[in-house]
Amino acid sequence: MIDSRVVEEGGAVRRRRECERCGKRFSTYERAELRLPLIIKKDATRQSFDLEKVRSGMQKALEKRPVSAAQLELGLNAVLRAVQETGEAEISADLLGEFVMEQLRKLDGVAYVRFASVYREFKDVDDFLTAVRTAVGSKE
Repeated sequence: MIDSRVVEEGGAVRRRRECERCGKRFSTYERAELRLPLIIKKDATRQSFDLEKVRSGMQKALEKRPVSAAQLELGLNAVLRAVQETGEAEISADLLGEFVMEQLRKLDGVAYVRFASVYREFKDVDDFLTAVRTAVGSKE
C-alpha cells in the first residue's frame, strides 16, 4: 500500500496500491456495510428501511420552505445515523417518525407542524397548537 485517505465525507477509505509483480498502481475503496433495521409498521407488518421514502416525506414537509437541499441532506443523514445508532434489527415506524420530526423541528417549524399533523393524525386545533408550541419552543 502506498497511500490511504478518507473520502466521501468519511464514508469510505481510498487506498493506493502497487502490484508487487508488475509495478502497476491502482486504487481500492473500502466502505462500511450499512445494516439498517426493518421497520415495524402500525399493522405489525415489517418492511425494509427505505431512505428514499424518508427523503420524500421530508421533502413534502419542506416544500416551499426556505431550506436548502444541503440542509435537507444533513437532516436526512442525522435520521439515518439515529436509526443506525439504535443498534436494533427492527424498530417501530413510530420511532422512525420521531427521528424525522426531530430533524424537521431543527430545520423548519412549519415543516415540522406539517409532518406532525399527518404523522400524528391531528384531530382538532388543539393538536396543531401543541405542535406549534413544540416547534417554537425548540428554537429558543
